[in-house]
Amino acid sequence: MAESGLVIVDKPGGMTSHDVVARIRKLAGTRRVGHAGTLDPMATGVLVVGVERATRLLGHLALTDKEYAATVRLGQSTDTDDAEGDVLSAAGPVRPVGGVREQTLRAALAGFTGEISQVPPQISAIKVGGQRAYRLSRSGAVPELSARPVTISRLDLLATRPAGDGLLDVDVAVTCSTGTYIRAIARDLGAVLGTGGHLTALRRERVGPYRVGDARTLDQLAGRFELTPLAQAAAAAFRSLHLSAEEARLVSHGARLPAAAGEHAGAAGSGSAAGARPDAPVAAFAPDGSLTALLVRQDDEMRPLAVFVP
Repeated sequence: MAESGLVIVDKPGGMTSHDVVARIRKLAGTRRVGHAGTLDPMATGVLVVGVERATRLLGHLALTDKEYAATVRLGQSTDTDDAEGDVLSAAGPVRPVGGVREQTLRAALAGFTGEISQVPPQISAIKVGGQRAYRLSRSGAVPELSARPVTISRLDLLATRPAGDGLLDVDVAVTCSTGTYIRAIARDLGAVLGTGGHLTALRRERVGPYRVGDARTLDQLAGRFELTPLAQAAAAAFRSLHLSAEEARLVSHGARLPAAAGEHAGAAGSGSAAGARPDAPVAAFAPDGSLTALLVRQDDEMRPLAVFVP
């Protein structure tokens, strides 16, 4: 069996997240590979890939906050809300980008911060009536997508520059919750300013505790394949709870523990920001340092979310 752990990939542009998973399957020598949080083919940057038992971490890592560097092009809208789509004709008068002042731009960006309701792009994997929105759109239908709550904790203006032919490129830094579409921010910013807008570049710089500086390209991994071992990966991403041998045995069989369990050994305060939430998973370790389970507090008990047995 292949070793279990995480691979932090610096995804290149032009590849789907599934393409990256397929490459890692070959390098790791196993089909049990998945990823935490899809990146569009145009996007680059951090893609967290799990191998073997580490795939059980992925759903919880996908819920952590993320950081992006993005470029929004004002003055033009597309049917995909990014540069891969077809340019749309304006339905009405369009505000010239030359009339967009920095103060106006900063105020518009500020309006998208905090807890907001965001309508996903029509070309997305959201299901509508059991079908993917992108399939409905490509068949000629216009899917009605409901707004969803997301949190954008940072949306900073970094730079602006002319992009020719009455267009303006706007570089922004984004920190946001899971489920946030950066393409939708570009679309909605253009709508608020009256110019139209779409995304032309996107680089994911962080997923939870994993940063782009920790990521390796596929070529680097092909030359030397390495992964972060399961226990180390869990300790970096979640708060840690150290169990006694008896507690570890019980948890390995799916038993629940009292909420105070493990306190005698000390609960480490390390881990990602996800661990700061009261309902966030906690990585529970056996006395030998192996990962026993991910636990979550429910009332006065610690309930196993995933058990990691040899």
